[in-house]
Amino acid sequence: MKFIYPAVFKKTEDGRYKGTFPDLEGCFGEGDTLDEAIESANAVELSEEVPELPPITDPDDMELEDEDVVRNIQVNIRLYDGWDE
Repeated sequence: MKFIYPAVFKKTEDGRYKGTFPDLEGCFGEGDTLDEAIESANAVELSEEVPELPPITDPDDMELEDEDVVRNIQVNIRLYDGWDE
């Protein structure tokens, strides 16, 4: 199943970009450019044994820095092993 979660992208000290999902622990995307980091985040896929999906944070409720970029990313979540779209 596909769900939309916000990702926050920041420019790192080395000039690359890294995006993290506040609602999805351990999920991220990164790249040399913002577009590459967004593309990397679009490839995130999770498997969940128990279909307890985290609530989706409203970007208006996030504490962001001025240079942060928020994008809604489609995440494919497999609800159990062997499940396929």
